[in-house]
Amino acid sequence: MSRKCVISGKKPMAGNNVSHANNKNKRWQKPNIQYKRFYDPELGREVRLRLSTSAIRSITKVGLSAFLRKKGLTLKDVM
Repeated sequence: MSRKCVISGKKPMAGNNVSHANNKNKRWQKPNIQYKRFYDPELGREVRLRLSTSAIRSITKVGLSAFLRKKGLTLKDVM
């Protein structure tokens, strides 16, 4: 399974570790992806999603259905 947020689309970025001597080594900067359960009142049940922590914070503030509407998504798109 890829390390990608289903709502925000965050995914690993390539970059470099740069030493004091300016030596460069490739590295990956991975997003902080977590599993989180949210209650959806429209379905009347909990939904388990794989999200970045920034998306989890946003959903906690405004609610799952409102956040999905703002992004132009439906629950079927992210499940």
